[in-house]
Amino acid sequence: MNKRKILIVDDEADLIKILKKCLERTGNYEIRTENQSTNAIASIRDFKPDLILLDMIMPKINGDEIAAYVQADKQLKNIKIVFFTATTDEPGTGIKSNI
Repeated sequence: MNKRKILIVDDEADLIKILKKCLERTGNYEIRTENQSTNAIASIRDFKPDLILLDMIMPKINGDEIAAYVQADKQLKNIKIVFFTATTDEPGTGIKSNI
């Protein structure tokens, strides 16, 4: 059975670890991660994922800019993208998901 390939792109290393661990536990996915938005396109080209889990708010290049590039590229445009982001309620109180 071929595992589906998922690329997680997020600047929050802890969140990437949690998502990766949860998805790998199923045994159905090959997971790669990228926490530098500036490296995201190279990671997408190299890994050729079936799905990208893409953070919307990142330094330097936002998720919507990365998605626009992917959709404009003939070789990448069929890759599915799921956007997500997280914000904090108040400093030090934890993360509130906006998924």
